[in-house]
Amino acid sequence: MGLTYAFVLILLPPSEGKTAPRRGKSLDLSTLTTPELTSARAEVLDALVTLCLEDPAGAAGLLGVPKSQLDLVDLNARARTSPTARADAVYSGVLYDALDVASLSSSGKRRASGRLAVQSSLFGLVRPGDRIPAYRLSGDATLPGLGSVAAHWRAALDPVAPALIGAGLLIDLRSGMYAAFWRPPVELAKRVATVRVLHEVDGRRQVVSHFNKATKGRIVRALLEDGADPRTPARLADVLRTLGWTVEVGDPTSKGTQLDVVVSEV
Repeated sequence: MGLTYAFVLILLPPSEGKTAPRRGKSLDLSTLTTPELTSARAEVLDALVTLCLEDPAGAAGLLGVPKSQLDLVDLNARARTSPTARADAVYSGVLYDALDVASLSSSGKRRASGRLAVQSSLFGLVRPGDRIPAYRLSGDATLPGLGSVAAHWRAALDPVAPALIGAGLLIDLRSGMYAAFWRPPVELAKRVATVRVLHEVDGRRQVVSHFNKATKGRIVRALLEDGADPRTPARLADVLRTLGWTVEVGDPTSKGTQLDVVVSEV
């Protein structure tokens, strides 16, 4: 088994947009963390690369790639040989811009290495320091010869993911699509916190994608810099309040406890 963590594990969604590395070694699955996933990663990689090499037009349709961005199909076709970079440099977008791992303090970067994991359609789970290429594969994709990407990862992650939480708290920031890749078992529910960001204007609250992603990125950044190690959702809520957020705690469920972070501006 891989390393067992006795502190917070923060599980992030991937970004749809990615920054393609310009130089670097090509992909080596054997170097990625959580080696128990190597064979499952190889199966997804093989299915994706084969599809994009042999049927680019069909691949564009299956992967939801716009006709104006067919270069993304070629990006997938070259996934084995393209340059790689750290995952925290490849994933981009609102959440990752707000998190901005590169500008964290030295202690914040160390915590990021041990406490962050990204749910990936291609690699299952990756850590910030894992070297990966840019790719395009949505969490709701179905690949020829493989089937549903989400179902594939559920089977691979169920026996592996719980050990990554160990005795710590899971802070699950994934979107619904990526939450389907792995659902924490009931016995872990007391140590699972999900976070919803609500934008409040004139007493009315709603979920707004931009506010949700940006605030989650800022929350993760603040937690990494602060270094707090909450072991329960209620204690996490206390830490977030200390860091300046308005937080409401939901009732515990068999899936975990939802924290609502209420913001009026991004």
